[in-house]
Amino acid sequence: MVTAFGIVPDSPPQEIPGKKIIRSLQLPEKFAYSDPEMTFWHQESIRRGDTIAAILARLEVSQEDKNDFLDATRGNKAMGQLKPGEVIHAETRPDGELLTLRYFYGSGEQFQAEKIDGAFELKEQSGKSNTQIQIGSGIISTSLFAAVDKADLPSSIASQMIDIFSSRIDFHRDIQKGDRFTVVYESSQDEGGKIQAGRILAVEFFNKGKSCRAVYFQPPGEKGGYYTPEGESLRRPFLMAPLKFSRISSGFTAARYHPILKRWRAHRGVDYAAPTGVPVMATADGTVEYKGWQSGYGNLIVLKHNGQYSSAYGHLSGFDRKLQKGRQVRQGDIIGFVGSTGMATGPHLHYELRVNGVQRDPSRMVMPAAQSISKKHYSVFRKQSKELVSQLDLLRNSSFAALN
Repeated sequence: MVTAFGIVPDSPPQEIPGKKIIRSLQLPEKFAYSDPEMTFWHQESIRRGDTIAAILARLEVSQEDKNDFLDATRGNKAMGQLKPGEVIHAETRPDGELLTLRYFYGSGEQFQAEKIDGAFELKEQSGKSNTQIQIGSGIISTSLFAAVDKADLPSSIASQMIDIFSSRIDFHRDIQKGDRFTVVYESSQDEGGKIQAGRILAVEFFNKGKSCRAVYFQPPGEKGGYYTPEGESLRRPFLMAPLKFSRISSGFTAARYHPILKRWRAHRGVDYAAPTGVPVMATADGTVEYKGWQSGYGNLIVLKHNGQYSSAYGHLSGFDRKLQKGRQVRQGDIIGFVGSTGMATGPHLHYELRVNGVQRDPSRMVMPAAQSISKKHYSVFRKQSKELVSQLDLLRNSSFAALN
């Protein structure tokens, strides 16, 4: 369409003669495809409650290809993990034929369905990603998560730090204003353009003026873990707490006024205040010795650990559905959920650490030492850890002056 304007100089607008012209114009159809073999790539965002059938309908995939695709992907893991906000990439023809569909899910994993000789062939593989090393620093003024957010770091970094130092630092009672951290971590961007934080490679946490350092190391053919720069494993036999993040509402004491019984009595455990439904972790490897209801404890789990140790978790709102008496659990496994069953005035976890059946104060117990790097892997560990520690030193010296 071309439009032309004529201007008459120095003429009042009302004196310019006007003429009204009406002409019928033929509107084009939605789109005139000159080549039926032409292909188009689409991006369709996954909505809350979406199914793959609904997404194919929005992509205007033909009914035949829609049925074939649904048959081919029935029971597929990726198609059962559609997450709101993620993106489906699809290649189609003008007539609605579906040629390719890609979906990046999980930790950079890629699902691809491609039509070959009239049938859909499915592939699942780790998506190619561009991995980079990132660094960051922060100082705590209110909470660890707030400090991580203020430092423009992913929230998963805070969760990882809690996991790494869970055997050294009690994040429920030891964290205070002025504590600070430095971190070296992986960051990746997959083919779908999604950026996500990966594993922490090295971290230093200053708590009450004391430095705790950790580096990641994976011995050849073995499971990786976190160690001190000297090679001592940070995975202790017992975690400092059975909840990732909460606050202690009542400690281990010989005399406490019971809010329900209305009398003074010993409190032989530690209470962690948390909302109903918060996951409860096993503080150590063990076997389920008891699972059920027990008077004032309400829903109770008792785990038997190596030697003379056992642990108890009371007032639970429910149990992990896979948990059964005699079942083995690993440190950090979810065994139940915070509640207010039994003699409880509000939702919290009552936790006990027992030695030969007698409750002991976890904060005052000297626990067994952690294992160290084996001699055959020590030279490789020292080389890797030296490089990571040098990055922590550089970051500590250059960043905290600015933060302070």
